[in-house]
Amino acid sequence: MRTTVGIIGAGPAGLLLARLLHRAGIDSVVLEGRDRAYVEHRQRAGILEQGTVDVLRAAGAGERMDREGLRHDGIELRYDRKRHRVDFPALTGGRSVTVYAQTEVCKDLIALQLKEGGPLLFEAEALAVEGADTDAPSIRFRHEGREDVLECEYVVGCDGFWGVARKAIPTELTRVFERTYPYAWLGILADVPPSHDELVYARHDRGFALLSMRSPSVSRLYLQVPEGTDADSWGDEEIWDELERRFETDDDWTLDRGPITQKSVTPMRSYVHEPMRHGRLFLAGDAVHIVPPTGAKGLNLAVGDVVTFARALSYQKDTGSAELLDRYSETCLRRIWQAERFSYDMTSLLHRAPGATPFEDRMQLARLERIAGSRAAETDLAEAYTGFPFD
Repeated sequence: MRTTVGIIGAGPAGLLLARLLHRAGIDSVVLEGRDRAYVEHRQRAGILEQGTVDVLRAAGAGERMDREGLRHDGIELRYDRKRHRVDFPALTGGRSVTVYAQTEVCKDLIALQLKEGGPLLFEAEALAVEGADTDAPSIRFRHEGREDVLECEYVVGCDGFWGVARKAIPTELTRVFERTYPYAWLGILADVPPSHDELVYARHDRGFALLSMRSPSVSRLYLQVPEGTDADSWGDEEIWDELERRFETDDDWTLDRGPITQKSVTPMRSYVHEPMRHGRLFLAGDAVHIVPPTGAKGLNLAVGDVVTFARALSYQKDTGSAELLDRYSETCLRRIWQAERFSYDMTSLLHRAPGATPFEDRMQLARLERIAGSRAAETDLAEAYTGFPFD
């Protein structure tokens, strides 16, 4: 089997890349180790930046998103029983975000790929990337019980942190930057309409809490818990009681409760692998960077990566110049490090570290008061939250 671009992983990054390449007249093959049902139902991110929304629309993948996604023009910060709304359009010249789950993005892109695009092979396990530093890299993979080789001109690893693509870069050529946080998120899905029409980020002395949603009838909520917490150790009523405490305000706002349908614990970490390219192997998404979920950046960073690659390869096709491909890692990393910075800032602003001192508590409150009282500080948050440019 032969193609121009071999893509490992059919998450949103791999699927969107295949779509962008198809529209640019560049052929590709997508290899995904899991089955279609798994890809279409794994719960992940749900906040799309303005730039991600624009890219999906331009790629012809925005019809259902525009119909069913929830546009949000702001977020609410809660602290010390106070409420402050950050108005995105007023601070950013009209930018917003959209609540539309990663599962739905994947469903839309899979349908388009199977209808119009190149081969998309499910249950095709990538075993290794070979010849990355040559002009003819390949992907060795197992599909339908036998091993095969996909011969490529380029390989893009969108196969997540545990995938094989990154392993093809010699360790002596790499640098890794990471931080593990001493807390995690206990997340729930609940069959109850959201208690607020925008996301609520709450800083509380007992720990962080987030009110989010998946649809007008399904709420998604999170609690800061100690690292290593077992989700089943929390009872349903205990979760609702704790959420209620952390969202408390001085007005008459109330938290609506409903049946909890899913519980999970998400560890918190920051991770960046440099470089993002070795020869004709390019890395994208979680294969090369991870952010704590506080800033809602993970999926959006992956979109930025594949947009950058698709533009660079299209430029080479049109001009014969590899200039943009050669700058792929440098270009992506500028945006990635700004997103890492923002995610770290949001995480340290809103989470209470184990053993935090009264001084550190007051510093958090002072930072929140600064955002609430300074248009410049509020604008910095709004610009970062709605998304850094794809350039």
